[in-house]
Amino acid sequence: MSDKTIEQRVKEIIVEQLGVNEEQLTPEASFMGDLGADSLDTVELVMAFEEKFKDEIKGEIPESDSEKLKTVGDVIKYIEEKKAAASA
Repeated sequence: MSDKTIEQRVKEIIVEQLGVNEEQLTPEASFMGDLGADSLDTVELVMAFEEKFKDEIKGEIPESDSEKLKTVGDVIKYIEEKKAAASA
């Protein structure tokens, strides 16, 4: 397991998937509005989050949840909450 925080890991995935600068990744930055993602990009992001955080979230991100992940902050909060629930 890495010493990197969830926030750092989420940002690395977004930079890699969308080819954006990390400076653009504020908690309020929306994937489609601010970061130029299209619907396919958002699906690929969710798949990347599932792969990289499978131990923390204990499984897949349901479609009903993935539709709510609109911003960088949404993803960080979601993964932190799932991790807390899984370890409780």
